[in-house]
Amino acid sequence: MSHAQSFTCDKCPVRNRALCGSLSADELKVLAKISHRKHFDAGQIILTDDETPDYFANVLSGVVKLTKMLPDGREQIVGLQFSSDFLGRPLKSRAPYFAEAATPVELCCFSKAEFEKLLVVTPSIERRLFENTLSELDAARDWILILGQKTAQEKVASFIHLLARRAMQSGCEHAPPSGPREVRFVLPLTRAEIGDFLGLTIETVSRQMTRLKSQGFIKLDGLRTIIVADMDRLQELAEG
Repeated sequence: MSHAQSFTCDKCPVRNRALCGSLSADELKVLAKISHRKHFDAGQIILTDDETPDYFANVLSGVVKLTKMLPDGREQIVGLQFSSDFLGRPLKSRAPYFAEAATPVELCCFSKAEFEKLLVVTPSIERRLFENTLSELDAARDWILILGQKTAQEKVASFIHLLARRAMQSGCEHAPPSGPREVRFVLPLTRAEIGDFLGLTIETVSRQMTRLKSQGFIKLDGLRTIIVADMDRLQELAEG
């Protein structure tokens, strides 16, 4: 179940990377007055595309799965959000997607009405939101390239590299003093969901995971924990 609690911005784990990273101390105080934290268990729905949300949010921890419902009832995963990403679309009357907690998630939530008022009088927030939107657009175009042009192995390698990179940004990097960077993280999606996201069958995803392991690109610790032994080498494979 979700629940809310207040907090202060000076202890925010993603302050420097999130939407509010460009704000002055006085602007942060104003934002903090309309902010509260909410926790969601894995599998819990955060937003649906048939409701008018009453808040926007920065993702503090965990992974949020974004999906769209097709007319015949099927669901398509259209994106993932990680710590420091912004959830919601200001100035839209309805959410454009379903948002579900793929893992336990903690959000920093802002009242929709108050946040939209703040956008009008705080140009730095409006600018940062615009920059975030452009970054999402660039990421979406990159993902179209991955889905349309890359081989199955390159798709799975790209997906793992994305998760490993975001894990590093969240402070989950395990690197020796010198040598290749090693990163450990837990897959936020099942193999069936990964297949949905990448346009592959579950059998192909499993086969490519095994192939990446046998070639030394990754190690597996159980069913869901991935260890990337060398980020640079994995990136080279992902880029083809």
